[in-house]
Amino acid sequence: MDYSFFDLLRLIGSLALFLYGMKIMSEGLQKFAGDSLRKILTAMTTNRVTGVLTGVLITALIQSSSATTVMVVSFVNAGLLTLTQSIGVIMGANIGTTVTAWIISALGFKVDISAFALPLLAFAIPLFFSGKSSRKSVGEFIFGFSFLFMGLANLKNNAPDLSANPDMLAFVQNYTDMGFFSILLFLFIGAILTMIVQASAATMAITLIMCANGWIDYHLGVALVLGENIGTTITANLAALTANTQARRAALAHLMFNLFGVAWVLIVFYPFTGAVSWFVTHVMKITDPAVAVSFKLAAFHTAFNISNTFIMIWFVNVIEKTVCGIIRTKQEDEEYRLSYITGGMLSTAELSILQAQKEITLFAERTTKMFGMVKELLYEKDENNFLKTYSRVEKYENISDRMEIEIANYLTQVAEGRLSSEGKEEIRVLLRAVSEIESIADSCNNLARSIKRRNEFKSVFTEEQNNHIDQMFKLVSSALDRMNAIMHKSDLNPNDINESYNIENEINNYRNQLKARNIEDINNKLYQYQDGVYYMDMVSESEKLGDYVINVVQALIEKKI
Repeated sequence: MDYSFFDLLRLIGSLALFLYGMKIMSEGLQKFAGDSLRKILTAMTTNRVTGVLTGVLITALIQSSSATTVMVVSFVNAGLLTLTQSIGVIMGANIGTTVTAWIISALGFKVDISAFALPLLAFAIPLFFSGKSSRKSVGEFIFGFSFLFMGLANLKNNAPDLSANPDMLAFVQNYTDMGFFSILLFLFIGAILTMIVQASAATMAITLIMCANGWIDYHLGVALVLGENIGTTITANLAALTANTQARRAALAHLMFNLFGVAWVLIVFYPFTGAVSWFVTHVMKITDPAVAVSFKLAAFHTAFNISNTFIMIWFVNVIEKTVCGIIRTKQEDEEYRLSYITGGMLSTAELSILQAQKEITLFAERTTKMFGMVKELLYEKDENNFLKTYSRVEKYENISDRMEIEIANYLTQVAEGRLSSEGKEEIRVLLRAVSEIESIADSCNNLARSIKRRNEFKSVFTEEQNNHIDQMFKLVSSALDRMNAIMHKSDLNPNDINESYNIENEINNYRNQLKARNIEDINNKLYQYQDGVYYMDMVSESEKLGDYVINVVQALIEKKI
């Protein structure tokens, strides 16, 4: 078989298209889905069983466990599924893919979703160029979805066409009589083949060809099928390369699930394969050897995945802890997820308000961490490190926007229930606090932009200007720390606000001093006018941030917990 360097480049290009489709699809989901898709998926994966059934249904419909697991990874990446929910769906996908094996065995047919990719793009074009952001996000999602399947199809088409050249594999006859070592060898071959072909169904076809030609027997065919279950996990792990920590954990959970399944089946290999063979021969009454081997392999594939899911469904939490231990959260990889507020309402309004208070406290801590990143940006000289931290600030800003909406929606739902007048007033105050905390995040983002603009225009502050900014940032940090301390106190009293007022007055007075001093320094030509613009932008934004902080404190004191 002639496989040139140009063919290799086409294969790499196909992988690039696949990864880009994954990225665009995930971003489109984040922009558009918001609460709605999250609620639908949460409803479909309320427990382990429904999560498994969801995976079975989706994979049976689209006939590709790789595509299902890739979509699950993208959902996790977009924050639409938790890691626990994704594990259940992935388990179901392994069962759903066995439908494909039966169709191949019976009909030799497989639906090609990539055929619909270009027509989907035709529908997506007007959405993509729509002025309405929600429609544009839908268009981006469809573009990513289409690119993803086009990439998968091209990966298969541009890979070495082993299924059309089975003679390449005839050499394996030389390794069929080495006992259990042959089983392990063919398991490894099956995994490698599936990694290359990027479709377990295609590898299943290769396996059937080898069995039909008499190169290998039923047991070695089963070993290839086991290897295919490991090899098919490579697609999800490729998709997770550009994803966040949770998505990489979901892909690793897929690999662990299949590795464990293969391990226990190898222990009971001959009894298990014998039981499947007996079922096909005596229950299904299929005696033609050429036909029987296809049905035996399909039956084994189904029995293996159902049995493995039945065992592993009880260990979802163990899998989750294991993958979290292997792939630890990086400092810069902040995950978006509410920690205390869940999709359903709690039993009483009082408990619901308590959960909201905890979530708002966490929200305030996030914005404080965000301001810490801004301080890092001020003196960062390395461009790569600067852009990395700046991207984190932008990500935190997006997170804060979504947290504000979700917490506000939750409090609004609580307010619709039976509440006392005190409870309604408490919710009003909490809503005010949430809005002000989000404004703090906006100010942090504006400060980061000011620093970025200063750097882009090669503006350099004098040592005195830097000292003034440092002092202003120190005052703002004190205000934020005091705000967080008040949020954690359970016995607030009106006197607690005095220290915050003092800090706020210091910030205001210092801003006024620097504003007057800036005009003098520019007139004295100590620095350029444009330098003074960036300088005062940062000073003024810091003062605004201090105003938002005192507003949060006032709201908390009003609540008089």
